[in-house]
Amino acid sequence: MYYEPGKTPHGLPHDPFKSCVIPRPIGWISTISRDGQHNLAPYSQFQNVTFDPPIVMFSANQDTGGQRKDSVVNAEETGEFVWNMATYDLREAVNLTAQELPHGVDEFAHAGLDKLPSRLVKPARVKGSPIQFECQYLNTLRFPGGSTMGTADVVFGRVVAVHIDDAALTAEGLIDVLKIRPIARMGYYDYTSVDSAFSMVIPGNSQALLAGLEGSADKAKAAQQN
Repeated sequence: MYYEPGKTPHGLPHDPFKSCVIPRPIGWISTISRDGQHNLAPYSQFQNVTFDPPIVMFSANQDTGGQRKDSVVNAEETGEFVWNMATYDLREAVNLTAQELPHGVDEFAHAGLDKLPSRLVKPARVKGSPIQFECQYLNTLRFPGGSTMGTADVVFGRVVAVHIDDAALTAEGLIDVLKIRPIARMGYYDYTSVDSAFSMVIPGNSQALLAGLEGSADKAKAAQQN
């Protein structure tokens, strides 16, 4: 099949676009408003941007009423947000925080989640989430859409603190991905979780290239000096 988005129909019962870019990690973003109201929402258009310094982004479409999401507004106004890893055990809570609730409702309470204090930023962390990034807001890129919800705000933040539950690490000091089972967004109403893994090393033994693959700033700098 072939179609041109916005110009020709795809002819399928459901739009296939989001189902072609899979799996997408969940940006479970917690923020706090200027007047102290907590907010928590998942975004499947989330990713790390670079590792030196560590920067992440999440993209938030406008809500069904054409308003900017609280996560975006709060991050811009306070200069802070937290990313919480969404896991299989927390899947139902993640889904509850995806609801479009009235402004000011605390999604932590709505989903039955407990808060953990952050160290360098004000937004709370999700208790039970095995990994969290405390982030300082950098900037927003706004892309106008062809519909009310099509307009998107892409928010970038620098990771200033990382929390990893010791129970989420293997004896070798690696993140035990198969144990914590991060969830990811597919298309339609589908999700997946990480329950298998395999390794591949880029050929050539370039230490600089391998440091970039690992995402180690220290090893990348050391390789450049040698």
